[in-house]
Amino acid sequence: MNPVSKPTREEREEIQEKRRPKRALGLFDSTMIVIGVMIGSGIFIVPADMARILGGPGWFLAAWVFAAVLTIAAAFSFGELASMMPGGGGMYLYLREAYSPLWGFLYGWTLFTVIQTGTIAAVAVAFARFLGVLAPSISESRYLIPPIHLSAHYALTLSTAQLVGLLVIALLTATNALGIEYGKIIQNSFTVAKLGALGALIALGLTVGWRASSVHANLATFWQRPPTLHPGSSLVAILSLVMVFCVSQSGSLFAADSWHDITFASEEVKDPKTTLPRSLAIGTVIVMLLYLAANLAYLAVLDFPSIQHAPHDRVATAMLQAIFPSWGGQALAAVIMVSTFGCINSLVLAGPRAYYAMARDKLFFPAAGRLNGARVPGWSLLFQGIWAGLLVLLTTYSPAKGYGNLYSDLLDYIISAALLFYILTIAAVVVLRYKRPDVERLYRTPGYPVVPAIYVLGASTVVLCLFIDRPATTWPGLVLVIAGLPVYLLIRRRG
Repeated sequence: MNPVSKPTREEREEIQEKRRPKRALGLFDSTMIVIGVMIGSGIFIVPADMARILGGPGWFLAAWVFAAVLTIAAAFSFGELASMMPGGGGMYLYLREAYSPLWGFLYGWTLFTVIQTGTIAAVAVAFARFLGVLAPSISESRYLIPPIHLSAHYALTLSTAQLVGLLVIALLTATNALGIEYGKIIQNSFTVAKLGALGALIALGLTVGWRASSVHANLATFWQRPPTLHPGSSLVAILSLVMVFCVSQSGSLFAADSWHDITFASEEVKDPKTTLPRSLAIGTVIVMLLYLAANLAYLAVLDFPSIQHAPHDRVATAMLQAIFPSWGGQALAAVIMVSTFGCINSLVLAGPRAYYAMARDKLFFPAAGRLNGARVPGWSLLFQGIWAGLLVLLTTYSPAKGYGNLYSDLLDYIISAALLFYILTIAAVVVLRYKRPDVERLYRTPGYPVVPAIYVLGASTVVLCLFIDRPATTWPGLVLVIAGLPVYLLIRRRG
C-alpha cells in the first residue's frame, strides 16, 4: 500500500493562498471605492440645513472649505497608517495597535451597530425615496404591513419604500458574496456614472443655469450674519460664530464621511502600502473639489433663501427645476438613485472586512472570521445585511411627529462619537511615530505634524461645540459607544 504523499511546497502555498482574501483591487478600483462611498445623497440635501444655520453665502462656502481641509488632512494622515499596517480592518486595526484592543473593539462595535449598518439603511431608503419621485407608489406612507408597536415609542413597519430599501440591501449583499470582482464591477460602473452625472449637474449650474439676479443677490448678502449669532463684535460674539460654524459641520462632514472605508479591505488591495495612501488622497481631493463646485453651482442658479428653504431640503432638485422646470426634478431623482446605489455598494463591500478582522481576533461572531468559496467574508456580509435590514424596518413614534426612522436618530446620536474615533485615529499617527519608530513607512504624512494637528484641533473643536449646542443628540451617542464596554469584557472573559 503506497503511503499518502505529502503536498509539495508549491501545493501548500496554493492552499494557503486560497484561504486568504484575493488581492483584486488596483489603484483605480480603490479610488472608486473612496469616491463612491463619499458621494451618496448628502451633497444634494445637507446644503439647505447648513444654509439655514450659517445665514450668508460667504459663511456657507467657508464651511465647505473647512470641511474639505479637515477631510483631506485626515486622508493624508490615514495614508501613513495604511502604509505601515496594510492588514485588513482599517480603523479597528489602527486603534487596536496604537492604544489597545478595547479601543479597536469599541470602534468595531459602533461600526456594526450604527455607523456602517445605519448608513446603509439610511442610504437604501434614500434610494427608495427618489425612486418614489419616478414611481409614486413607492412611498414611506404606503404600508404593506401597518405599524406593529413594540412599545409606546417604537414599531415595526413595512412600506413600499422600506421594501425597496430591503431589496437593494439584499441584492448588493448577495452580489458582493459572489466575490470581490463582482463588487468591484458594480462599484466602478456606478462611481464613474455618478461622477459624470455630478459633473454635468455642476456644468449646467455654472453655464446654462447661471442667473445674474441670483448671483447679485448672493454677493449682496455674502457675509450676512448667522441668525443665531450673538450681536456685537465682542469675544462672546466671536465664540458664538465659532459655535454656529462648527455645528454646521455636522452636515458637510456627514456628506464627506466614510472616505476611509477602503482601508477595511486592505487585504484585497494590490500593493496596499502604496495604493492605499494614493487612493485616499486622490479620492478625497476629487470629491471635496466637486462638493465645492456643486455649492458654487447652487449659488449661481438660486438665491440664498431658495437654498435655505428648498422643498424637503432638496437643493439640487430645486436648482435643476429652475433650469428645466418640466423635467428637472425627475432627472435629478435618477441621478441621485445612481449615486446612492453606488454608495450602498461601497458600504456593503467595505464593512464586513472590519468584522472579519475582529472575528479573527475573537472579538466578533466566529463565523464572521471565515471566507466563503469566493474568498470573501460571506458570513460578515450576511450579518451586516440582516442588521441593516432590521434598522430599515424599525421606526420611532411620537404623537407630535408621527412615525420616523430609527436609524436617522441613531446616526444623529453617533456623529460626535464617530468624530471622536476619527480624532483618536489621526492622533495615532503621532502615537505610533513614538511607539513604533522602526516600522517601515513607505508613505509618510506630508507636513507632519502640522497636517494631523489641523485635523485633531479642528475636529475636536467641532465635537466640543456639538456636545455644548446639541446635547440631546450627542451624549446618547457616547452612551452607545460605552455600551460596548460590557460586551467587550464578556467576550474577553469567555475567551
